Amino acid sequence: QVQLVESGGGLVQAGDSLRLSCAASGSTFSGYNLGWFRQAPGKEREFVAVISKTSNTYYADPVKGRFTISRNSGKNTAYLQMDTLKPEDTAVYYCAVSRAVLSAIRDSSMYFGWGQGTQVTVSS
Repeated sequence: QVQLVESGGGLVQAGDSLRLSCAASGSTFSGYNLGWFRQAPGKEREFVAVISKTSNTYYADPVKGRFTISRNSGKNTAYLQMDTLKPEDTAVYYCAVSRAVLSAIRDSSMYFGWGQGTQVTVSS
């Protein structure tokens, strides 16, 4: 069973960058899709980005062109590079894995192994 731990969050100013990490333990995640989601106060958890088990990447429209997802299977770690951050990116960011097919790859209910999350706060 894959267990994930996120890190790298923090307090930054608008326009700054952060790189989040997602480290796996218990099992390799090389055979899974790896997704990043976020949840802002009072809002539902939402899809941010995913890298499939075949290394295809997909992004939510609000982050397209600013965020980059990647994975290093040798280190059993995935990353979310976040550039040109905006105050509306403020949220707790989570990573998780799935075996979902492409049509469900953005569906958080298809994911498991959720970490505890890492807080990202972007001030204006």
